[in-house]
Formats: sequence, structure tokens, C-alpha cells
Amino acid sequence: MSGTSLDGVDGVLADFSDSKCRVAHYQSASLAPELRAELLALNTPGANELHRAALAANALAGVYAEVVHALLAHSGLSASAVHAIGAHGQTVRHQPQVFDGTGYTLQLNNPALLAECTGITVVADFRSRDVAAGGQGAPLVPAFHQQVFAQPGQSSCVLNVGGMANLSVLGENGTVLGFDCGPGNALMDLWCQRHTGEAFDKDGAWAASGKVLQPLLNVLYAEAFFAVPPPKSTGRDLFHSRWLEERLACVPGARAQDVQATLTELTALACAECVKRYGDGSRRLAVCGGGARNATLMRRLQVFLPDVEVIATDTLGLPAQQVEAAAFAWLARQALAGLPGNLPNATGARGARVLGAIYPA
Repeated sequence: MSGTSLDGVDGVLADFSDSKCRVAHYQSASLAPELRAELLALNTPGANELHRAALAANALAGVYAEVVHALLAHSGLSASAVHAIGAHGQTVRHQPQVFDGTGYTLQLNNPALLAECTGITVVADFRSRDVAAGGQGAPLVPAFHQQVFAQPGQSSCVLNVGGMANLSVLGENGTVLGFDCGPGNALMDLWCQRHTGEAFDKDGAWAASGKVLQPLLNVLYAEAFFAVPPPKSTGRDLFHSRWLEERLACVPGARAQDVQATLTELTALACAECVKRYGDGSRRLAVCGGGARNATLMRRLQVFLPDVEVIATDTLGLPAQQVEAAAFAWLARQALAGLPGNLPNATGARGARVLGAIYPA
């Protein structure tokens, strides 16, 4: 899994032999600065972008292969022992349900190359079928969250804070609702890198040194997306550098750390409001993704949700950084079994669909 935050690639070796997901091994790899910059640049139109996108996809498949080989070496397993690789790819465009019927989603990847490099069957392109069926193509992880985190007889929520933030509401009667809340780490990381040179705000320490600028927060949260009811999804197509720059005009001369504090507050506020509105009375919010490591963000979530236990998924047996990779392993398994991977009430699709294209070894 390489998410919208572009902070690297996470890989897990997932064991489903007892019908549950057990992460046997975990490996990660960073993205070379030039590849990260190119993937970020490809989120907006540019010169010669088809050629550049193809080369970036090849390079990304190379990083995926590196992680796969590290997992095999660490586990002592051969490639033949692995049924399949679930490889999501890197989202660079996401425009589902455009009003003129031309909705689409695009993840850069080269699954054929990955299959060649590893000798393992690859399942990829998970989102397109859901979009073709009228869905948002996201979020796809709620079905997996239900499998591993649901509490029988109790409602609970799972919040994934990657580049964007998405919420899964696991109802006490077995229902599942899932949707994107808004930006997760994307804007925070963008601002942190610009002003400190660091890829992200470790532990949220820089944000903690600033103060929330209420006028800026009000302008940011006035974005129409936040008021749209689910199902809904978003990405860098909306929450990008230019979007932020236009709104910073309301706080001329603001200190950089105060803007960082405000961006952290925006993520916490947007996610907490979604829990309040749609959380079905949940008393537990399990957080995964890189945002679970941001202590300031976790504290603010708890402040906004005083009656909810805010914890990292580590407490439930699956480390926060491994959840999404494990989810796409599960989705690959669903595809190989010919079973649906989406939840129509989460994505808005016309029905359940088998997701993913299979590239045999």
C-alpha cells in the first residue's frame, strides 16, 4: 500500500488460513524523493504527463517488488507459497460520479511488471469496477474493518488517517457505513515539508507549538465537501496546495506553526464531526494510518469526542501502519475467490461487485 500521503510503501504478509486475517510479517520502504515529487506533480495536469506517468508507475512497481522480496526473505517463504499480491497503486486522479457520466479513478501502477518481478499473481485496479457501478470507488476498507474490528452488539468506528481521512461505522446490528471525512495528513504534510523540510510533523510536535487560528479554521471548514452527506470521497483533486493558498489570504502574516496547528485542528474537527453525526452512538474510535502516530491529532480527537474512547488499532492487535496493506491483501483474496469487495452503502455503487483485475504469475 502506498497511500495519498506519499510517505512510503507498507507491505504485509497476511495469513488467512484460519479465515481471519493475521499479519505474519511487515516491511516498509521509503519512496525516493524524486519519485515522491513526480507522483505528487502528476496529481495535476502537466507536460508529457502520459510518458511521465508510465515511468512513475514502473518505478513504483519496483518499490513494491522490493517490499515483496523483503517480506519473503524475512519470512523464509518462497514466492510459490504466496497466493497473490494485492497492489493498490498510487491515486493521481479521483473524479467519481461526475454529472456528465464520465466519472473515473486512476491509480498509477504496473501490475504486469510486478508479477514479472516477483513471480506472484497480482491483483490490482480495485476501484474502477465500483466507479463503473455508480459508486465512489472509495472507501474500500470498511468491509475489512468489519471483518477485524467489529464488536458484536456494539457500534464502533474505525478512522483511517492517511493522506485523506475515511471513517467506517460498524453498527451493532452488523451494518457498515463508510465514507471520506476530508483531508487527513495531506495538508499537514505539505505545510510541514514546505516550512521545516521534514516530510511530516513527528508526533504533531510542531503543531503543538502553535495556536489554532480560528478565522482560518472557519474558512477551511466552510468547504462544501464537509457538509455533503455520505456516500462521498475526496482526494488531492480538491485538497491541494492551491486550495490552501487561496484560503490563507484571510490570515496574512500568520506564523507557520499556527497554520500547522490549524490544519491539524481541521482534520480532527472534520473527523470528529463525522463520528458525531454518523457514528451510530459509538463509544470507541479506533484510529489507523499515519495519523494514529500524531499525538496532537489524537489528543484533539479525544477533546472533540469526550464520550468516545479514542485509541490506535494497535490496542486491538493490528498496528495502525499495517491496517491498509492488510485490507488490500483481503481485497485480493476476495477477488481470487470471486467474492465482492465493496459495500454499496459505503461507496454508493448499485450493488456488490468483485473488485480488481488479476495478473497471473
